[in-house]
Amino acid sequence: MQILIVEDELRLAKALKQILEGQKYMVDMVANGQDGLDYALSGIYDVIVLDVMLPKMDGMTVARKLREAGNSTPVIMLTAKDSIKDKINGLDSGADDYMTKPFSPNELLARIRALTRRYSEVLPDVTDFGDFTFNSSVSEISKGDKSIKLNYKESEILKLLILRKNVPVSKEDLITKVWGFESDAGDSNVEAYISFVRKKLKFIQSSYTIASHKKKGYMLENSDDK
Repeated sequence: MQILIVEDELRLAKALKQILEGQKYMVDMVANGQDGLDYALSGIYDVIVLDVMLPKMDGMTVARKLREAGNSTPVIMLTAKDSIKDKINGLDSGADDYMTKPFSPNELLARIRALTRRYSEVLPDVTDFGDFTFNSSVSEISKGDKSIKLNYKESEILKLLILRKNVPVSKEDLITKVWGFESDAGDSNVEAYISFVRKKLKFIQSSYTIASHKKKGYMLENSDDK
């Protein structure tokens, strides 16, 4: 899961980034509202943590412009203001949740989990897909008595392919979702990890593999159907 932090208090932003990365989230961090809007409009984020008081463009304007552009990414707004009026203004501008500084990191994590359960592409910890089982909590796939561990990127690729089971996932989408918006990863990185996942599916003797569709992307398909 990818999270964007838009916060100009550098110490707080770095602390939040460290906490979120400790939970295995991928995190991008920007320090002004204009950059925050530009990053958010890419559509690659699952949650945006957005401060209200920002240089170049305030958080409420960022949230409003996001919604006007049709972007529905969940937004948690952070502010030092705690009046009811301020909270109402924040929610009316397009935020989904509102937290007053200072706040508990554990509460922020809980709110992120709650939002992603409601809005984002989230799999249960254990998912049956075709003839195999994917346990995302331990990054493992299994079929019958055969099982094998996946590394982080392999697990994220498989998760995205399961979630988009009827739609090809492009290389560009895999790069932004798995490697990150600012990554210098390229097609060869995607191809290598797709190959790793294919081999692990073959190891557990699943009939499913990752099919490549020219100019469209990758999909999980049952090889027995061909």
